[in-house]
Amino acid sequence: MLSFIRTDKQTLKLLIAIALPMIISQGTFAAMIFTDRFFMSLIGPTHVAASLGGGVAAFMCMSLWIGLLSYGNALVAQFLGAGQKALCSKVVTQGLLITALCTPLLWLMGYGVYVGFDALGHDPVQLVLEKQYFKILLACGFLALIKTCFSSFFAGIGNTRVVMVVDVLGVFLNIPLSYGLIFGVWGLPELGIAGAAWGTVLSNLIAMVLFFAFYRAAKNNREYSVAGSFVFDKTLFKRYWRLGFPSGLELFLNVAAFNAFILLFQSYGVAAGASAAIVLNWDLLSFVPMVGLNIAVISLVGRCIGAQDHQRLNSVISSGFLLGLTYSGTLALLFIVFREQLVGVFITSATDGEAINQLASWMMIGMASYVMADAVILVSGGVLRGAGDTRWLMVTSVLLHWLMVVAQYVVIIVLELGPKTAWMVFVGLILALALSFTLRLTSPAWRRHFPQEWATNEPVST
Repeated sequence: MLSFIRTDKQTLKLLIAIALPMIISQGTFAAMIFTDRFFMSLIGPTHVAASLGGGVAAFMCMSLWIGLLSYGNALVAQFLGAGQKALCSKVVTQGLLITALCTPLLWLMGYGVYVGFDALGHDPVQLVLEKQYFKILLACGFLALIKTCFSSFFAGIGNTRVVMVVDVLGVFLNIPLSYGLIFGVWGLPELGIAGAAWGTVLSNLIAMVLFFAFYRAAKNNREYSVAGSFVFDKTLFKRYWRLGFPSGLELFLNVAAFNAFILLFQSYGVAAGASAAIVLNWDLLSFVPMVGLNIAVISLVGRCIGAQDHQRLNSVISSGFLLGLTYSGTLALLFIVFREQLVGVFITSATDGEAINQLASWMMIGMASYVMADAVILVSGGVLRGAGDTRWLMVTSVLLHWLMVVAQYVVIIVLELGPKTAWMVFVGLILALALSFTLRLTSPAWRRHFPQEWATNEPVST
């Protein structure tokens, strides 16, 4: 079924209005990670590799719960579309309760990963730095979960400007704060890689406080009955968990697979690890802003389903593809044409090395070849997630990611082939995901997941 290949100016403008603040918001997150790794490159390649390994491991532990809580976006949007605004704020409360319950589990997972670092066979200096960076991020990971609850609410109601304002303010404070804590300037202690981690933690704390202030604002309270929402709703809590957990498990297992790939790739040595960190840093500037488009698509799809507006739904899908492919296609061209200059940004006196320069420049070509596939994945995944097709997404995405890990193990450990072969296997995964998601979206199967209880405006609880 190709009925969604249609758009209209009104829908396109609405999607842009919701997506643009989220793209800017996600772009500031990418900029924060980008600058942290750049600061690490001023110290040495080992610090760059350690920030990648430790950072990905920390996000892997948090991803199960972030993915679950992020589904609040779709729930809020569906309730808004169905005219049940009072339930939108109750979604936030159930998310905060989930956060309180899962934080001890997050710390337990983190302890297991922390101990497991010792078995990776990494350079001893890199290992110490990775564990230091990971420990700080993980210990304060609950701040990121609380932030996710509030940002999902504002994305769901379409007030993405609040998310943008909070995240922009956070990154403006984070960058100088991290710099000061890393290098010990402006009277701050010199903490090295730990300073980068503490800068991220403080940024999340500030964002959480700002989100809560916006959430409790008088106008928001009147429209969404925030004051009366701080109650446990068993029916809504179970629905949040039932629909959100597949999304969380999918994100967790996919990030775990990506983390396994990074750790396997780093076994090639510091030069390969630094090359991967450089290329993936530029990938962040492509992928993470498009996550903003993904969030906007989820929000609008959920709203269309709640209002039973299937014609607008088709227009949202085509508008999402138009925006995503235009943005990613432009970046793909820039990544190919200026790949050597982009890699050169990270080749400083501390990281100077011809091996890093050559390998990273070659890997940039592979990265440029899959950024448009990323756009297809994020738009298609946003539609399917907003419609509640989370179980299919989980099974397909997890299966392909872990097949990639098995292939990487064979390539890197068993056959002992070079890093270029391993990178081509990774690129192949992204292309396979894009094809699978496209085939699902063009079939009628995902539309059977529309939640009829919202479409008929029936309340979920009393």
